[in-house]
Amino acid sequence: MTAFGAETVPRAGALWAQRAVLVTIGLLSACVVLAALRSVPWPGSLIMATALVAPLALPLPGIVRRRRRTFAWASLCVTPCFIYGTTEVIANPQVRLPSGAILVASLALFVSLVAYLRLTRPVSPGDQPS
Repeated sequence: MTAFGAETVPRAGALWAQRAVLVTIGLLSACVVLAALRSVPWPGSLIMATALVAPLALPLPGIVRRRRRTFAWASLCVTPCFIYGTTEVIANPQVRLPSGAILVASLALFVSLVAYLRLTRPVSPGDQPS
């Protein structure tokens, strides 16, 4: 039996899900920086981009080490980007396209985080096929 935060031996699908998480974090970060540069003048855009990308960088060490617990709480780190993307899509027509990309990348990141958790779920003795 493994604890919730313990490392497990991942299946092949879990390795793909981990890679998808890392790729979508990079994609989401790039979309956030692009949208921040287009919507706010220079010093403010740097602060906004940093404030939105920093939560995405926090779980990276645990994601690289494949810690299930990190994948679980990393889903909360997507929330600021999702809220920013939703707000900008509705309120700011100048950055509607980059904000739409932020929404799509946010959802893709959330789905890949959940996919990793589902694929690395510990199997209890009652769940094994007979």
